Formats: sequence, C-alpha cells, structure tokens
Amino acid sequence: MKIKIKKELLLENLNKVSKAISTKNLIPILSGIKFDLTKEGLTLTASDNDITIQTFIPADNKDMEIEKEGSIIIQGKYVLDIVRKLPDEFINIEVIDELKILIYAENSEFNLNGINQKEYPNVALENSKNFVKINTKLFKTIINQTAFATSTDESRPILTGINVKITGDILECSATDSYRLAKKQAKLNEIAGETYNIIVPGKNIVEFMKILNEGNEELEIHIFSNKVLFKQNNLLFQSRLVSGNYPNVNNLIPSDSFLKITANLSNLYDVIDRASILTSDKEKNIVTLETNKNLLIVRSSSAEIGRVEEKMNITKDNEEEIKISFSAKYMMDALRSFEGDTVELAFEGEVKPIIIKDVEDPNLTQLVLPIRTY
Repeated sequence: MKIKIKKELLLENLNKVSKAISTKNLIPILSGIKFDLTKEGLTLTASDNDITIQTFIPADNKDMEIEKEGSIIIQGKYVLDIVRKLPDEFINIEVIDELKILIYAENSEFNLNGINQKEYPNVALENSKNFVKINTKLFKTIINQTAFATSTDESRPILTGINVKITGDILECSATDSYRLAKKQAKLNEIAGETYNIIVPGKNIVEFMKILNEGNEELEIHIFSNKVLFKQNNLLFQSRLVSGNYPNVNNLIPSDSFLKITANLSNLYDVIDRASILTSDKEKNIVTLETNKNLLIVRSSSAEIGRVEEKMNITKDNEEEIKISFSAKYMMDALRSFEGDTVELAFEGEVKPIIIKDVEDPNLTQLVLPIRTY
C-alpha cells in the first residue's frame, strides 16, 4: 500500500472515524484505524463494537494519489497525532514488509508497527432494502432538541436512548430521564415502507452529530433488528440499538391545563439564568416561578449566599395564578431547544409537569417536572 494525500483531507477523515475509538476497549485491534486502499479510493474504518464509523475518499479526488493498493491497521492515536503535527501540505503513507508502516513528508519520517487487517472483526455495514431519507439539517435539529433529555444512569438503559418512531411520513423522536421529557415530530418527504420503533443510545447519536456535515443533503437511515446505519454521502455511522420497550411518552404529557402563559423566549431564559446564580446546590439549582396578574416573578435563595427576585411581563389565558418550583438547569435546557421568539408554558397544578411549547411550532414539546420545596 502506498498513497500520497493532502494533510487537510486525511486529517478531516481521521477525525471523523476516530470518534469510534475507545481508550477503554479491551480488544487491542479496535484501538486502530483500518486503511483500505483500492483503485476506487481510500476507505477508513474504526469501531469499538458499539459504534462503527467509515469514511470513503474516491480515487478521483485531486488531493490524493494512489500508487499501490493494499490494507493495513494503524494505531489510531499515533496516526492522528502524527498527521496533525506534520507541517507539510502533503503526507505519504507506505506499507513495507506487510506490517511496517512509513509515514513521511519532506523533512519528517515515522516508522510504525502495523496490525494485520485480517485480524480486524467483520463490522458488516450493509444497507437495508427499505430505508428512510431525511434532510440532514432537519435531523440534526431534531436530535439537538431531544438528546439532552436522555438519562446518563446506566442502571436504566432504556432511558439512556432516544426513541425513534417512524410511521408513514412522520418521524418522532422522544427522550426522557424521568425528570424531564423532550418530544419532536417532523414530516418526511416520502412515506416509509415499514413502521419502526427503535431506541438509539443517546451518547452514540450525539457523537454522530459532531461529525455529520452541515447542509441540506439527504441522510439515509437503515434500520435492522439490533442496529441502525446512518449514511450521508461518503460517511457511514452504525450504532447498536438498546433492547426493550420505550415508555409511551404521550401518557406522560398532560392533555389539560388550568393556566397557560406566553412569554418572550429570550427574556424568560435570561431571567431564569440570572435567578439560578444564587442557587446553592448546582445539581438541583431550584428556582420558584410565580404569576401575579400579567407579571412573572422568578425567585431563588440560599441561606449561605442570599436571594434574588426577577420580574418580567407575560400574557395569561385566564385569571388563575400559579406558584411552582423546578430545576433551573432543566428548564434552561428545554428553552434552548426552541427556535421561535415566544413560548407557551402550560400548568396543570403545583405538583404536575410543566409543558413548554413554541407558539409557532406545535411539533416540539418539552416537559419539566416540578420540585417540592416544602
């Protein structure tokens, strides 16, 4: 194997696949990146058995010259550091004597020990017959609006994932850690050939968001019984699925309310943000919200630090009043997910969930549970 490639191009692709390399992996070969060089182009693959990432650079790319075909596995950490720190515009990679790797530029030369590519596990990145297409920008928005609500508690693995449901031309993503909930629906351009209901690990899909190209290209979603494959142009990202049945989130969202208020999103976020400064417990950071006619009063206090009170104008749908406490962090996470200027908060009672919606986008629902302060 022998190749000359532009540093910037190689580094971009190495950065993407390296997201699948785990430092905790007990299988040494999975700490490497697999290079497959053929007359069609260069394929880079990395996997930790939980996720697999693959990129492809076609042979007609003007920033790459294929001199000799072949395959090798190079330790991911070292090849990434070497390529990142070499000052030259172009880098040469050559395999000598099957397992000896030469990485060199004009004034630098690195000799590395490679790993035989035959020892690499079969990661099988096959396509499904019926796959779903979605606009990449839309998909990133949906994940950003829901993934933050997943649980990090591994003792409840189902809640560490995002529930993805596809029925007809509707895609629905939901996430909850049992203290808050996020749900977003979006319309697909085509009707799906099958109905799907899967749970994708939240941390995996967040990693995918980091390497997914911005733009309006189509993203393909290939769903299998135990894994899901995302495909965008020359980038493949495969993740295992979480087994089990996700709770029906619609049963958790109250259908009625005794009071609804509308508020400017930016002002509400800033008021809660400032009120949370003096909260003593940064984990719970409890603030209290109270309505008084067309005023919203947000308070927080700490015996050790002091107290704060913020006021802002709101609009109410009736004359009822509410006083309720909640986690400032959870509320701010929820508010950050909205893109409009105005949000609606619906209250069913002081110990019932708070429902937050965008006045202009009914397809996004956020729920935050209140906290008893007495």
